[in-house]
Amino acid sequence: MPGWLSLPTLCHFLLPWAFTIFHKALGDPAPHRGPHYLLPPIHEVIHSRRGATATLPCVLGTPPPSYKVRWSKVEPGELRETLILITNGLHARGYGALGGRARMRKGHRLDASLVIAGVHLEDEGRYRCELINGLEDESVALTLRLEGVVFPYQPSRGRYQFNYYEAKQACEEQDGRLATYAQLYQAWTDGLDWCNAGWLLEGSVRYPVLTARAPCGGHGRPGIRSYGPRDRKRDRYDAFCFTSALAGEVFFVPGRLTLSEAHAACRRRGASVAKVGHLYAAWKFSGLDQCDGGWLADGSVRFPITSPRPRCGGLPDPGVRSFGFPQPQQAAYGTYCYSE
Repeated sequence: MPGWLSLPTLCHFLLPWAFTIFHKALGDPAPHRGPHYLLPPIHEVIHSRRGATATLPCVLGTPPPSYKVRWSKVEPGELRETLILITNGLHARGYGALGGRARMRKGHRLDASLVIAGVHLEDEGRYRCELINGLEDESVALTLRLEGVVFPYQPSRGRYQFNYYEAKQACEEQDGRLATYAQLYQAWTDGLDWCNAGWLLEGSVRYPVLTARAPCGGHGRPGIRSYGPRDRKRDRYDAFCFTSALAGEVFFVPGRLTLSEAHAACRRRGASVAKVGHLYAAWKFSGLDQCDGGWLADGSVRFPITSPRPRCGGLPDPGVRSFGFPQPQQAAYGTYCYSE
């Protein structure tokens, strides 16, 4: 009869439900989910700063008879992991550049946590703690996230000059690294509004818009506009760089200096002309506020503003203002120096 279920069909739907109720009535435990030996981390994101010591927690609830713990870093935008350290609970061996700064915490006999000393910008990312016992391997994943600042960067030649590899190198030359999408998103929520598209570490090209307008992708909603993945060798855009806290200090030297005179002025003070990343970090983390344009190492002239005022760039929001790239022989600016 139409509308009625046949007996075989009815059994197909009801039997699994009946068996579930029967097993629950007998008090059978729920099927095990997740690590058996490794405890799930309380916090999956660990926050730190450049130069600090970061601890990535990995703890065994109970140790298997014999095992090894393998720590590795998942490289962004690449289908590979970089080995950092392997331990059997008694002895540990580090691998690669990061392995030289990594050690086991050994807070107790079940502690397999990884300690990274002198955190670098490139240390940010996703890590995996893998327990290998020969029967059933387990792992937990954690993310190390650095507090920092994202800044857009283009060379003196103008906009859209970098392929992916050139953008990566340019950020490193300015005391930074290519920003990740997560870092750009955080910068957007903090107020970054920029019309020029730039490379990100994952190989995509994007730009953040707070105030939607015609020259910046139209009058749609604010957000992170995307060009999607691009050809890393052929396509050319700007770069979004990321930097974190400084070990040293940025200070301003007044005067009407050429670029070469700026270098000499910093050397006389036991310092060097600051890089763009240095200035952004000093503005972000030290509150550097200076209403005077100063030379930087790349030949640009900029100044940092934490308290906006009418005669300091005319913009309502804090930020690092730019005069672009004047002629190096132009004796019109002071300089920002960086001392370790």
